[in-house]
Amino acid sequence: MTDRVRLFQTLPHTCGYFAERTAQNLVVDPAAPHLDRLYGPALAKGFRRAGGHLYLPQCNACQACVPCRIDVAAFAPDRSQRRCLKRNADIEVSEQMPGFTRERHALYRRYLHARHSGGGMDAADAEDFQRFLAAPWSPTLFLEFRVGGRLLGVAVTDVALTGLSAVYTFFDPAEDARSLGTFGIIQQVELARRRGIPYVYLGFWIAGHPKMDYKRRFKPLEIRRHGRWIPMP
Repeated sequence: MTDRVRLFQTLPHTCGYFAERTAQNLVVDPAAPHLDRLYGPALAKGFRRAGGHLYLPQCNACQACVPCRIDVAAFAPDRSQRRCLKRNADIEVSEQMPGFTRERHALYRRYLHARHSGGGMDAADAEDFQRFLAAPWSPTLFLEFRVGGRLLGVAVTDVALTGLSAVYTFFDPAEDARSLGTFGIIQQVELARRRGIPYVYLGFWIAGHPKMDYKRRFKPLEIRRHGRWIPMP
């Protein structure tokens, strides 16, 4: 990538996963032309999209964030994931264009208030919603989950030719028992399978982290270390 586009290093900032640590990111030039064409190769190198930026953690004192992806052809849900699918058999899943609607935004606000209350995220307005979940160049799709017409959740996913990237999932906090986060990942695997896409990228895995270690349950999982993808032990 470096022979085709500029990369920038961010200044040190507070880590979003470990409050006592500082973090830095490597960021693809957001003004680079044809970011849509760069997206697939960037995913394959471990980068992730947040809003309009493609980034990769680049911290001198910490290598906790490890890019990870699901091998779609080899994935089979385990017993817990099969129970999740059975529990949600009443959900209608549909592929929708991305973007702001009052219904989606209201659900997003309820989710953030329940999960991130007091952190500033729960005050997200329409512009914040659009800026975080999509970008003009990103091939984004919203998977909507509905029961009887009521919107229960949305899995935001980017669909590149060589990989699908699970960007963010938000859902009705009153439906926690459904495990819609797990359901959303499985639905994205099924979307990739239908489209012949080999991988679903889950962003970064952090061993032992209460909010990130769940990704190891989606087997077989591959992780990127020392510039190559290897099976998670």
